Amino acid sequence: MWAVCKKELRQFFSSLTGYIAILVFLLLNGLLLFVFPDTSILDYGFASLDKFFELAPWILLLLIPAITMRSFSEEFRTGTYEILQTKPLLNYQLIGGKYFSSLLVVVIALLPTLLYVFTIEHLSAQAGMDLGATGGSYIGLFFLASVFLAIGLCCSSFTTNPVVAFLSAAFFCFLVYSGFGAISHMPALAGGADYYLEMLGIDFHYRSMSRGVIDSRDLIYFISMVFFFLICTRRNLAGR
Repeated sequence: MWAVCKKELRQFFSSLTGYIAILVFLLLNGLLLFVFPDTSILDYGFASLDKFFELAPWILLLLIPAITMRSFSEEFRTGTYEILQTKPLLNYQLIGGKYFSSLLVVVIALLPTLLYVFTIEHLSAQAGMDLGATGGSYIGLFFLASVFLAIGLCCSSFTTNPVVAFLSAAFFCFLVYSGFGAISHMPALAGGADYYLEMLGIDFHYRSMSRGVIDSRDLIYFISMVFFFLICTRRNLAGR
């Protein structure tokens, strides 16, 4: 599994594509948080990174499908998947290697954003930031990215076209992130199934963790979602 993980990391950073993806993520966040007046956190008047944690999932919603779209689709298209099948690798080892390599890429992309914490903390004139809520938000963002990655791998295992894998992963990430919440606000569901329907979405549990309280129910939700999509990926590969 770790051999696959190292191979995927080398392949991702062997061209400018990997560096550009991370650079675009950081550049977009930097522009939105410190340059554009409508979203600038410098104009808030208090030390908070709430705007970053509101915007980051939407940027990751496009970044992560770009990372995972070639994971399996490119292997199918070029015929290298058949070569991998001749190696002493089980499907779960292949999936795990690709998943953890993508997760490391996301962690590498998120690490520079810790500078935002130090910047806002040192610019604050009074009490500073709520570090508990900030830490919970980072943990929530990590688990959110974990689910997006599992969805991206699953979509890539269904097609030989990386573009189709990207578009389908972006759509399903959007649906799981905010689709259930949007449907739960329909008037016909008010006072009934709206709360339980909203709980099916990532946004509900992400906002819960952003308050700084790590609830076991939120952890179970994220871990279950990751395993669900990885198992779907494994079943799809087994069918091939």
